[in-house]
Amino acid sequence: MISNSIVLSGGLNETWKVTDQFPGTYQLSASLSPTSGRIIPGPTCLQIIYISPKHFRIRSEIRPPCRCQTCQPSHLYYLPLVSHAGNIIGSGIFVSPKGVLENAGSVGLALIVWIVTGLITAVGALCYAELGVTIPKSGGDYSYVKDIFGGLAGFLRLWIAVLVIYPTNQAVIALTFSNYVLQPLFPTCFPPESGLRLLAAICLLLLTWVNCSSVRWATRVQDIFTAGKLLALALIIIMGIVQICKGEYFWLEPKNAFENFQEPDIGLIALAFLQGSFAYGGWNFLNYVTEELVDPYKNLPRAIFISIPLVTFVYVFANVAYVTAMSPQELLASNAVAVTFGEKLLGVMAWIMPISVALSTFGGVNGSLFTSSRLFFAGAREGHLPSVLAMIHVKRCTPIPALLFTCISTLLMLVTSDMYTLINYVGFINYLFYGVTVAGQIVLRWKKPDIPRPIKINLLFPIIYLLFWAFLLVFSLWSEPVVCGIGLAIMLTGVPVYFLGVYWQHKPKCFSDFIELLTLVSQKMCVVVYPEVERGSETEETHEDMEEQQQPIYQPTPHKDKDMAGQPQP
Repeated sequence: MISNSIVLSGGLNETWKVTDQFPGTYQLSASLSPTSGRIIPGPTCLQIIYISPKHFRIRSEIRPPCRCQTCQPSHLYYLPLVSHAGNIIGSGIFVSPKGVLENAGSVGLALIVWIVTGLITAVGALCYAELGVTIPKSGGDYSYVKDIFGGLAGFLRLWIAVLVIYPTNQAVIALTFSNYVLQPLFPTCFPPESGLRLLAAICLLLLTWVNCSSVRWATRVQDIFTAGKLLALALIIIMGIVQICKGEYFWLEPKNAFENFQEPDIGLIALAFLQGSFAYGGWNFLNYVTEELVDPYKNLPRAIFISIPLVTFVYVFANVAYVTAMSPQELLASNAVAVTFGEKLLGVMAWIMPISVALSTFGGVNGSLFTSSRLFFAGAREGHLPSVLAMIHVKRCTPIPALLFTCISTLLMLVTSDMYTLINYVGFINYLFYGVTVAGQIVLRWKKPDIPRPIKINLLFPIIYLLFWAFLLVFSLWSEPVVCGIGLAIMLTGVPVYFLGVYWQHKPKCFSDFIELLTLVSQKMCVVVYPEVERGSETEETHEDMEEQQQPIYQPTPHKDKDMAGQPQP
């Protein structure tokens, strides 16, 4: 795998053991993702920096001084530009248009919501870009919140992500998949709720099995099913342009576009923004893979400036296309907007649309399952989750316990098939912590003004984001107090769990023995081990080296947080 006979071994961490004790810059024929364990083909270079007599640190974000053709990064250099847009565009554009229009009250205001949501997403992504290169740790906003505000805030972010955000996102995508598969079979009515939930559950179970069986299978599924998403959106936009050329733009004329079909309400407009923000989900994906990017200081902002305007353009024009073929009433009456659109314009080829969207959403569930293990690993490494959730299969290298836990929690979300309630539920919680993370950027500027910031944006950007954030949360809570209140209540249940499970160090021996037994049984059942394993007499020294490397340069004091003191390492 590596030229010059340099062998790297270790787990999902920045610190790797090097058998040849010689720092320098090495060319790789393939690189191993430090967070997902996925092998990325193609030549690339990285710099190995001396840490101790037996350990080096990999700095993949530093461009090598060599500029020869062999050492030039290949597709990895441009990967962020493509993958960022591809990761944002998902099933949301096939389910959110109805929710946005329903709450906005008019076609014109709905289009404005889509545009403004895209602008706010770009502002938030720029704030995250600064945090991503200032705090280059796995875990994204969980790591940022923990290091800036302390262990409790970080744990609550992790708690709500594990119990609400990931399961709800996956439940919505799976329900969208089942809607688009079953809607053509029930042309005159809505599909039965039990059928929707059953098919969504089958989809989840099948993809969990695929992800548990092989990383290669999971990535192949993702690559193949991405084509469905691109085909569906391309068809929608092209047919919309054809419709406009034919003069079918009645609902785009200003006098008709802003004709309200319900009384305007500020609380409903806030919910429209929540529905739209679901479609833009994934904009912070690159913050989970900052360590894996080639030259992130240039590529991260470049990916934001190119991908988010592109996604906004696609979303706005897809919604324009919808209203060239359907009236607002027809759009609101459909649970599968793209299917209705295809039936009106594609004639005998209308079957292409539900198949394309089903393929897209199937791949979306797979992608969410595939990436969820990153957060589990980051939380287990910090002692905030049981270590078994970060363990991987001894041969397949798949995070089976994390995948099974995510699958079970997602199946519990399928007690309801109301996707729009689930979107409000997860959108409120997501925005809550987006705002806390962006506020952390301002706090970090104040507390640590002199730490290196390779990307430094104007403070006006986080202030704008926080003003929009406050508007969204206040009026969403006012408009949907029960749904948003349930999300807050689940988050607050993490407070006693944190103090009992993490902060309280001197637990009874019987409790520790029980956890140890549970971990051992889980390991035997799933045949998994923790990905960081050191052998021989070097264990103690390695342990100290890795703990030293995990201490962020931006901690208020050189001592470890109280919540991490005495934590046993997995």
